Amino acid sequence: MQSSFSPGAMLRRPEAGAFLGLLAVMIFFGIFGGLTFLQPAGMASWMNVASNLGVIAIPVGLLMIAGELDISVGAMVPFGAMTVAVISGHYGLPIWFGIAAALSFGVLIGLINGYMVIRTAVPSLIVTLGTLFAVQGVVLGLTVLITKSTSVALSTEGAAKTIFGDFFFGGQVQVMVLWWLAITAAYIFFVHFSRFGNWIFAMGGDKVSARNAGIPTERMTILLFVLSSTSAAFVGMCQAILYNSAQVAGGQSFIFNAIISVVVGGVLLTGGFGSIVGIFFGTITFAIVNQGIYYTDFDRNWSSLIIGILLLVAVLMNNTFRKMALSYSPRKMGVK
Repeated sequence: MQSSFSPGAMLRRPEAGAFLGLLAVMIFFGIFGGLTFLQPAGMASWMNVASNLGVIAIPVGLLMIAGELDISVGAMVPFGAMTVAVISGHYGLPIWFGIAAALSFGVLIGLINGYMVIRTAVPSLIVTLGTLFAVQGVVLGLTVLITKSTSVALSTEGAAKTIFGDFFFGGQVQVMVLWWLAITAAYIFFVHFSRFGNWIFAMGGDKVSARNAGIPTERMTILLFVLSSTSAAFVGMCQAILYNSAQVAGGQSFIFNAIISVVVGGVLLTGGFGSIVGIFFGTITFAIVNQGIYYTDFDRNWSSLIIGILLLVAVLMNNTFRKMALSYSPRKMGVK
């Protein structure tokens, strides 16, 4: 029997390529920028980026594993931020009421996305593209109508500030980092140590076969869309509390950044393959690449090119090791 810790078994794991890509990126910036990005201030910069992105990337990754896609997260981030800012900032209602409203709207949009996907033959990409523009229009229209502005100030104190939008570790690390780590641990259990995870992978492999096997594919699809949209609203809400303001514009970068992190993390676009740990590594890889450029002597005008090349290399490495894993076969013990 082949050990689960043998080289072939390790390479078969979805997070193997993501971990090696992360090491490659760290070595690259260690050579060209020194190890400053691994010092406390440097780690805080990319951990803050990774935490906000990671909370969204994991449910987006689960949808991709299940064979679906949600790009409406780009509108849900400012939607969550503006909801709490308008309710608790403009109208002066209790902050907890604004928080509940922001998360409730996230659940509502997720239910709409999921219901439309399972009740129509329209691909989830198109459904969530329509939701993206619809939510953007609602946020812009209602914000200007209510506040006569595209930005709203918000002042938060007490427990809500401490829990959702504060800094710790010398005022450098956002509390979102703790949320990200806790949420990641919860998803690891949910996906890799419960039957629900098997259901998600089965749906990505063959949804019809999964349904015939008794898996509640429709309910799981709706649940995954609710997790995705609510997570995005949660991030937007926390950013508004952290920075004491909310802007109508913003959030678009989360669409592609989340998908890039998920793909770098080893999730197949075709579904049925991936892991939470891989997405975790992929998110850190993207964050280090995004922030690491500022620790080098490279011309900042070329930053997008360097980021694109490094991320492409990470994805290619991921695919290469995945193919090596699939073609690997352990030696069988012969009978003497």
